Amino acid sequence: MQLRPFHLAIPVTDLKSAKYFYGTIIGCKMGRSDSHWIDWDFFGHQLVTHLVDDMPKAIRPNEVDCKSVPVPHFGLVLDEGDWSKLANKLSKHNVPFEISPYIRFKGLPGEQGTFFIFDPSGNALEFKYFSDLAQLFSVN
Repeated sequence: MQLRPFHLAIPVTDLKSAKYFYGTIIGCKMGRSDSHWIDWDFFGHQLVTHLVDDMPKAIRPNEVDCKSVPVPHFGLVLDEGDWSKLANKLSKHNVPFEISPYIRFKGLPGEQGTFFIFDPSGNALEFKYFSDLAQLFSVN
């Protein structure tokens, strides 16, 4: 089966901040837009930032690998080079890491590099890579 792009719509409280974060910092190409939303080419997927008055209530984090993982969150599996470039770019723009880049499940099936950040509206994003993408759904 050919992998198809996902479509995800997320809330943001400030489109100007979202435009800077997703466009300038992350490097997404802006698509269609209106006064209340912006479409983004999010690494080949369609991400839409929708302007809202208030953000939904956050859910408590989940403990994974002795780290507090924000829930909900979304993100992408990148290749190792793009993952490293993005982590460096975020650092240069002083974007704080909620969970700094590290290797999770080291030496186990599903070993992966991962990091978590928040966008300016508080949406949690995870970016990861697998040295062996075939282990994406591996069971420990």
